Amino acid sequence: MSFCSFNGGEKYKDHFQPGIYTCSKCGFELFGSHSKYQHSSPWPAFTETVHADSLSKVPETIPQSKPNALKVSCGRCGQGLGWP
Repeated sequence: MSFCSFNGGEKYKDHFQPGIYTCSKCGFELFGSHSKYQHSSPWPAFTETVHADSLSKVPETIPQSKPNALKVSCGRCGQGLGWP
């Protein structure tokens, strides 16, 4: 399974089969399906990562972002996960 930025519809939002979600750009392991839960956003939601460094989180800098919003990216290659 690969996970990538939201682009009009996330095909893994309602996907709950066993497996590992990986970055679609570099293949780095991000999340295990055991930590996935249903959520109201268009993106899949997880409670934990596969590796301590699976993700990078930095404060969002675009003007329309909400206060305290974080940009979440692949911890290896930096591809954005969830926000274009």
